Amino acid sequence: MARGTNETPPEADRFEDAPHPRETSAFIVHAEAERTLLDAYRAGRLPQAIIIGGPSGIGKATLAWRLTRFLLAHPDPSATTVQSAETLFVPQDHPAARKLAALAHGDVFLLRREWNEKTKRSFTEIRADDVRHAIHMFQQAAGAGGYRICIVDSAEDLNRAGANALLKLVEEPPPRSLFLIIAHRPGQVLPTLRSRCRRLLLKPLTGAEITAVVATLGTPWSDADGGALAAAAERASGSVPAALRLLGGRSLELDTKIRRLLAELPGVDWREVHGLADQVAGRDNTADYDMMMTTIVDWIDTALHREAGHGPARLAPLAEVWEKAAEAARETEALNLDKRPLILSIFADLATAAKAFAA
Repeated sequence: MARGTNETPPEADRFEDAPHPRETSAFIVHAEAERTLLDAYRAGRLPQAIIIGGPSGIGKATLAWRLTRFLLAHPDPSATTVQSAETLFVPQDHPAARKLAALAHGDVFLLRREWNEKTKRSFTEIRADDVRHAIHMFQQAAGAGGYRICIVDSAEDLNRAGANALLKLVEEPPPRSLFLIIAHRPGQVLPTLRSRCRRLLLKPLTGAEITAVVATLGTPWSDADGGALAAAAERASGSVPAALRLLGGRSLELDTKIRRLLAELPGVDWREVHGLADQVAGRDNTADYDMMMTTIVDWIDTALHREAGHGPARLAPLAEVWEKAAEAARETEALNLDKRPLILSIFADLATAAKAFAA
């Protein structure tokens, strides 16, 4: 897992300067899911592949790393410390925790969008070559006779070749191996891969839970003004990173503008949309652009869940918008294209879908 360089490049799965999930020992949400994993491990029923699903930013990766730490720190499920454990907590000073925090544990492989030294940006996808590196690790014996673990963060970032390569590994897993696949949209995971995994679905966090989590992140987040934090938490659609974005600068004002434009669909004030595109598309406005895309995804997810009982035919146009937008966003990022046409296209497609959705 170690990068082997003096300077660590930016990590695609880390939110700005907040602690990475592998560095996070506090876990104050999803107690039922944590208990499910703990009970399965000590009963010898831990699946070899688990999809940890749910909206972005709700603690899926934190739970995956928490389970990983516990398995590496306690490789014998029959040990007294495991049988008497109430949670998956492992102290930060434990050797396994220190190795994981440093990305230096030989039995753990992290599949994520890697850093591209040529472009000085993260790749837009998890590639087949990345998965092949994981396959090489799984061909080796585990260091202490324990688990070899692959964390995929996230399934949505796997390109088709990468997903198929991972499927082959999951289909014939070596003994004492574990695949923890983080999925923001578990229903869109490759069906043949999904069928070989147990699904553990997590719910969005409440505003109070987000506030409690932010308090554990350290400065500057834990020093946020209480009123601003409460407002951000309530508008974050259950996501901690969304709340952190809203805490920065003019983000609350920008979020209000975006949500107003979405609420007016299928009507579109194109002057406002052009202004929004100019505001967030600049090279120095990455945080604003990311927040806009997250807000749009949250809006679509909320609409789809609200209307879930009306059947797939009614929901399909809106779901297809995001699939198309996600692919266009990856292409825009990969080719370093102007984001303005993408933003205008997204709102045009949303307006068309909203008309069909409301019919």
